[in-house]
Amino acid sequence: MVEWQPVILSIKVALCSLIFVTVFGVMAAHLMRHREFPGKAAAEAIFTLPLVLPPVVTGFLLLILIGKQGPVGRLLTEVLHTQIIFTPYAAILAGTVVAFPLMYQSTKAAFLAVDTNLEDAARTLGAGEWRVFLTVTLPLAWPGLVAGMVLSFARALGEFGATIMVAGNIPGKTQTIPLAIYFAAESNDLTQAGLYVVIISLITFALIFWLNTWSKAKAKPTRTAKAVS
Repeated sequence: MVEWQPVILSIKVALCSLIFVTVFGVMAAHLMRHREFPGKAAAEAIFTLPLVLPPVVTGFLLLILIGKQGPVGRLLTEVLHTQIIFTPYAAILAGTVVAFPLMYQSTKAAFLAVDTNLEDAARTLGAGEWRVFLTVTLPLAWPGLVAGMVLSFARALGEFGATIMVAGNIPGKTQTIPLAIYFAAESNDLTQAGLYVVIISLITFALIFWLNTWSKAKAKPTRTAKAVS
């Protein structure tokens, strides 16, 4: 029998991480598109770093940051008398950090593809910057944002290295699907590990299949319009 707690927890962690990466990814991409400042290239490199670093390295850095002796961990202990290390919140943080680069890169590419003439036209009609962003930029960049959200969710769902460093493997509390697979395989329970592999594979396959189908459906009206013109 499959223990569904890791599946439910993984989906909750991935959804919470998705909220954070969507908000911060869109904000960061919008800022980087319109601002030039010293150190911009370094900031973008930092944003992308979790994508290329081994997840366990990212987890180690987070552990240094939010551990009991880390600056954030010590602040939480002294001010709020709490800790997020080895809790589901740590798993959410790990998922957010490792998934953020995917959302940021997808959103930045989508924003750069937006026709600035349309944004300028809205400004000449009296629209403020926020209205231009909400009514012109975001709708035009929406397919790229959706792609980033789907990939970010899938990445957070499958996160292992950073999660085990900061959240640990506590059954019923912090054990996600990847952790359950690893420790089931380690204990030679290959049947249980295989069932979790099938579950997470089906979820991620369904997400990518839907994204590809949706993207093709969105592209058809554009091709039709070009053919007519």
